[in-house]
Amino acid sequence: MEKIKHKYLEVRGLKLHFAEIGEGPAVVFLHGFPEIWYSWRYQMIAVANAGFRAISPDYRGYGLSEKPAEPEKVTFRDLVDDLLVLLDSLGIPKVFLVAKDFGPRPAYHFALLYPDRVSAVVTLGVPFMVTGPEGISLDTLPKGFYFLRWREPVRAEKDFGRFDVKTVVKNIYILFTRSELQVASEDQEIMDLVDPSTPLPPWFTEEDLENYAALYEKSGFQTALQVPYRGWLEDYGVEDQKVTVPAMLIMGEKDYVLKFGRLEEYIRSGIVKKYVPDLEVVFIPEGNHFVQEQLPDQVNQLLITFLNKHI
Repeated sequence: MEKIKHKYLEVRGLKLHFAEIGEGPAVVFLHGFPEIWYSWRYQMIAVANAGFRAISPDYRGYGLSEKPAEPEKVTFRDLVDDLLVLLDSLGIPKVFLVAKDFGPRPAYHFALLYPDRVSAVVTLGVPFMVTGPEGISLDTLPKGFYFLRWREPVRAEKDFGRFDVKTVVKNIYILFTRSELQVASEDQEIMDLVDPSTPLPPWFTEEDLENYAALYEKSGFQTALQVPYRGWLEDYGVEDQKVTVPAMLIMGEKDYVLKFGRLEEYIRSGIVKKYVPDLEVVFIPEGNHFVQEQLPDQVNQLLITFLNKHI
């Protein structure tokens, strides 16, 4: 970890942070929520040791990156445009994109807009998802589902505000490690779904929690609630939603996301390949939503094998 360097760049009016280690073909890691650059610590070191240059940014308004003046106006397209400036500033003509949770949205959006800049895309926990009329309808999700609750203005802020940042991050890690959907009843909030006595997952240490908490203490949750939750219905803005670059999807068999609408059928039936024809799908039997932190050795082996195949 001490070999990972921390750097800053002026990107579209904001000072954005990224972590970096290694030399060689560039691999950019895009985090989800409640994750941050740190969630890729195992993968960054592994790909650097395998001869790649690992770069893991904090999105605008996340972690050590500067907050935008109006977090409620941040869009997925902002993340795509930030990535383009980051690559241009670092002199990187072509990149591997590795993305987790909602990270696949900007990763695949970038690949749709700039296919010549992308060697391949790897996503964990979430496949390519169509935007617009063909996409997943939020109306099909259960009432009280965390995703819908956090889309509501002010509701999540009030829910999170009852606890310190460390407890919020801990609760979300515990909740999203489970294989069932996180659904609250009418008289509950999402944070109420966690018994305070529940321990951290065995693969997530107290030191890890402290690191996450320190980063979210700095950034808060304003941008994180805007993107992905409140900006989810944003369109890619491209007519042909077909990804032409090679791709791999790594899913934990026990990832709650598989119960998100008809997503499991979408993946297992091969419908996803209508949009990503050159897609390799790998299921990890005991994997949960945080599979890259839970089972890093398995994920690293899959990732490095795939990267080497597409250099």
